[in-house]
Amino acid sequence: MWQAVTLEDWMAMRGTGISAVRPVVEEIIGRVREGGDRALRELTLKFDGVSLEDIAVSEDERDAAYEKIDRSLLDSLLEAEARITRFHELQVPRELWLEEVEPGITLGVKTTPMDRVGAYIPGGRAAYASSALMCAIPARVAGVSSLCCCSPPPIAPLTLVAMDIAGFDEIYSVGGAQAIAAMALGTGSIRPVQKIVGPGNVYVTMAKKLLREHAEIDFPAGPSEIVILADDSSRAEFIASDLLAQAEHDPLAACLLVCTDTSLPSRVGEFLHTQVTDARRKGIIDRAMENSGYLVVESLEEGIEAANRAAPEHLSLQVRDPLFVLREIRNAGSIFVGPYSAVACGDYASGTNHVLPTAGAARIHSGLDVAHFCKRSSVQILSREGLETLGDPVETLSTAEGLEAHARSVKIRRFP
Repeated sequence: MWQAVTLEDWMAMRGTGISAVRPVVEEIIGRVREGGDRALRELTLKFDGVSLEDIAVSEDERDAAYEKIDRSLLDSLLEAEARITRFHELQVPRELWLEEVEPGITLGVKTTPMDRVGAYIPGGRAAYASSALMCAIPARVAGVSSLCCCSPPPIAPLTLVAMDIAGFDEIYSVGGAQAIAAMALGTGSIRPVQKIVGPGNVYVTMAKKLLREHAEIDFPAGPSEIVILADDSSRAEFIASDLLAQAEHDPLAACLLVCTDTSLPSRVGEFLHTQVTDARRKGIIDRAMENSGYLVVESLEEGIEAANRAAPEHLSLQVRDPLFVLREIRNAGSIFVGPYSAVACGDYASGTNHVLPTAGAARIHSGLDVAHFCKRSSVQILSREGLETLGDPVETLSTAEGLEAHARSVKIRRFP
């Protein structure tokens, strides 16, 4: 189904189903809280049809996975790992910076990596080996000392190899909301983490939201979405292929074409029909296209505003002057500039991260990067001269607020 939509209707369609699963997710969390590993085994059998003996994946299983994949796949993983590492190493902050801003007053920031982080690596409809790289590499670059991940069983050999290359210390065969609960609350086999990252379905996304008091999360990273901003210079077959690339992720994926060319939607529709006919995941695509459509706008400026209001996970700029448009974009998880910047390149091997905020969360969240795995502490170093410079305003303000002990703690240093 290729349909004209309003921006409001499209924004309402994406992310549908998340709130509806809350009661189920709350029950799952309660079972994990009470039952620990036993609950994980019961829920894995119920939802995945797998009877678990060992929740943790052994070193032998990791090693055996390498024998089950082609050398070309291994080479591609290693190439992607190198590019993703290179990009994230550009983001590493200084461990400590200090600057004397006035005589005797030195201020700065100390950056410290988190101790233990957990990642959710999706399974089910596809093997998301790339997500293992995207979640672990920025954490590893940041200096996180302990990395674990959970993924629905059976974990595909390709994904298991990617987890090993990515640098996960611990791998667990647990999926769904129960995996998020296990990492947040801890069980007999899985120690709790400080933060949980990674994409997932509506159950995983809801569990991350509900467990934030126990473990910080990256952001809502639910069903995939894309907005393509195009004008009469764009190529309809490129647009159709990018729309389908996101639609094949999930039945709840949402795709939107925003264009100034009134003839473009029909031409894109023709290519959509041609490309989807023999698609391997046609059933998923057909359902995702029910959440998708096109919006014709009168000007590029109106299109830019629509894109900013949508705040999409992926934003593709297929316009005559994409760099001009890029400067005007305020809200987007990841931006793909020009006709040859296929979103799939960012999904796998350009080096940028594909774990991104969805359902409008790009208005307030950034995609996964090194900063997500760091804590920052402000630092101040005052000499006697610096204390004297600050003494009068600090004593005056603290006394005015009725906090006499604050004032005294400064005065006793100035006039011992």
